[in-house]
Amino acid sequence: MNGLADLAAGLVDSALRSGADAADAVVMRDETVAVDRRLGKLESLERSESVSLGLRVLIGCRQASVAASDPSQRTCGELVGRAVAMARAAPEDRFAGLAAAELLAGDLPDLDLDGGGEPETSVLIDLAGEAEEAALAVKGITNSDGAGAHWRRTASVLVTSNGFSGSSSRTMTGLGVAVIAGDEGGRQTDHASRQARHLGDLPPPAAVGEEAARRAVARLDPRTLPTGRMPLVFDPRTARSLIAHLPGFIAGPAIARGTSWMKDSLDEQVFARGVTIAEDPFIRRGLASRPYDGEGLAPRPRKLVDDGVLTTWLLDCRSARQLGLQPTGHAVRGAGGPPSTGTANLWLEAGEVSPDEMMADIGEGLYITELGGHGVNPVTGDYSRSAAGARIVDGRLDHAVDGITVAGNLAAMYADLRPASDLEFRAATNAPSVRIDTMTVAGGSGRQGS
Repeated sequence: MNGLADLAAGLVDSALRSGADAADAVVMRDETVAVDRRLGKLESLERSESVSLGLRVLIGCRQASVAASDPSQRTCGELVGRAVAMARAAPEDRFAGLAAAELLAGDLPDLDLDGGGEPETSVLIDLAGEAEEAALAVKGITNSDGAGAHWRRTASVLVTSNGFSGSSSRTMTGLGVAVIAGDEGGRQTDHASRQARHLGDLPPPAAVGEEAARRAVARLDPRTLPTGRMPLVFDPRTARSLIAHLPGFIAGPAIARGTSWMKDSLDEQVFARGVTIAEDPFIRRGLASRPYDGEGLAPRPRKLVDDGVLTTWLLDCRSARQLGLQPTGHAVRGAGGPPSTGTANLWLEAGEVSPDEMMADIGEGLYITELGGHGVNPVTGDYSRSAAGARIVDGRLDHAVDGITVAGNLAAMYADLRPASDLEFRAATNAPSVRIDTMTVAGGSGRQGS
């Protein structure tokens, strides 16, 4: 880590000596190992290492960012020269600049994000094999689409010319499997995956494989539905995507440009009363935890939505200046480009009823287990995506459903959303099952259920 810190500090110092008024630098080193298996045979084994450099310089109100993947002295010199020349030619931006020194993070918490040394390749091969074998053992599964496991370590350093220097080392081990159910009369594919900062925190591989198999078998013999309006229940995997859209709608740059349908929603009732969406960047071993943000500010736990009311925008320094507000510690930064905004460990808090209880009074509805397409308009909130799942009849799951589209507007969807009690922390953004009482379902031309 010391080598990365020295490299970042050297870039900043060189930029100042070359005429920059201020600068910051990001240096990241990645190590990745990945294996893929199918039907008991190893299909690929890859290992990669890379270093990424990012430098941002400011001359007055003019800003430029450059990136490279070669840490050599010659490349670093060229990087600095290019960045300074670009900044001199850039248009003025009165909102550009580093964070105020008094806002920079002090003592950085230890979040236990590094799970230790690289595992033996045989460990990853065995993880993928056990998951695939468990999936193939489930009745109805007829083939495998492959299983994979990977390990990654990312070490990163951020240095700014106004006094911040921070470093972080993070590992991630992931496991995934996809299988096929059915035969020539009709095949369906589904998958399951899990990730953890520490290898020992992964669930048993067999559980991942069995989950993928159950999901694939549940999709057999799908039918379509007639077009109409009905209640929808989203399983946790698809409910998660509804919440994952929110950060983009409340991102400071979008609010400053007026390009979000939520631009007038601060301190307004956006979700139903009782709905809370929380964020905590300091969860130990959290999949999206971070000790500092992309500009060196300290993030903090908060409720983005409290009892249905939107409480904050997500502000980096630039968008905060545009809006006349203080930054919120939501800046994210890669090697390329200036900071943007993003969240850390976001979740919709659980409700009090189980998914079965949630759908018990639905006479005719739809249970969603998969969404496709990108039909979300951030300016209007219009929502339209392809979907698959199961028909709900008299409060129970009936036949599988595919080839349909679900549509609505997120303003109405968020206001109507109700969470169930089955929250699990499995990703950077998490949600329990949710119910929305009225959405449009557009059926396809396939066989309809009776």
